[in-house]
Amino acid sequence: MTPPLDPPPDPDDGQDEPTQGTIQPASAGAMTALVVLGIVIGWTYHRVAVALFGTAPLVTWAPPAVLALVGVSLLVTARATHRQVHVRRQRLEAHRAVNRLALGRAATYVGALVGGGYLGYAISWLGVPSEAATQRLVLSGLAALAAVVVVAGGILLERACRVPEDDSDA
Repeated sequence: MTPPLDPPPDPDDGQDEPTQGTIQPASAGAMTALVVLGIVIGWTYHRVAVALFGTAPLVTWAPPAVLALVGVSLLVTARATHRQVHVRRQRLEAHRAVNRLALGRAATYVGALVGGGYLGYAISWLGVPSEAATQRLVLSGLAALAAVVVVAGGILLERACRVPEDDSDA
């Protein structure tokens, strides 16, 4: 017969008050690293595609348009969240706050990587004298700018989710 197992220790033992958890804002260092990684990938992608397929891919209007749409959607959501939480002082349901916080953080990091990728692809076309190169350069540059809007929207949405300081003490 096996001896009875001890119950697992209670994690709340010895704590009189609950702990306050905090989430740090999106890291500027991580965003910078993602942009640099994206630039390297975008610049390299041009060379690898030409080596493997004989031609580099075209960039259409779809990437800048979709990135701009996502960026504007994030900005609208950030504004609505800020007004609800900070201006009207209404409580945001916990699951909605977490979802918006996660969306803002993910958009910030993915926008930085994608923007860097399009910037790197645009840089790879500098100095290439052809109409197709100019088109790739311009549309990749526009996609990179639209990705900046995604990053800005993500940062603002993340900040809008911050719980305001309780000013009832004043």
